[in-house]
Amino acid sequence: MKTTSPDAQQLQNAIANLPSGQPVVMLNLLRFRDKAIYDGEPSELSGREAYGEYSKGALACVAAVGGNVVWAGGAKAALIAPPEEEWHQVLLVRYPSIEAFMEMIGSPEYRAVVGHRTAALDDSRLIATIEEGR
Repeated sequence: MKTTSPDAQQLQNAIANLPSGQPVVMLNLLRFRDKAIYDGEPSELSGREAYGEYSKGALACVAAVGGNVVWAGGAKAALIAPPEEEWHQVLLVRYPSIEAFMEMIGSPEYRAVVGHRTAALDDSRLIATIEEGR
């Protein structure tokens, strides 16, 4: 199933199931649309270009809560995956805590740019990870 936006219940479960006050690294798997779609209409921007617009604002929001991009790269070949799952980009973003992440996504600054992310993506996954032994 294609998903591009967080589900409120999944966010609540994440808060309940992740340790409070501990660093969390978000694994982002991204598949871009050929053309970004804003308000149901195709844009002149490609999905990658629209995601670039999102990134300009989102990275400032990540930094504002003490987070940073740990790693970013292109997904080139799936060795173990269903054939229908194809990803274009992978990001690892570290936050000081799940609370910092939630603060970020609730901020007016983030809300002002998240529409570019929605317009850009055909499908995505966002998986919260915690370092083993924590």
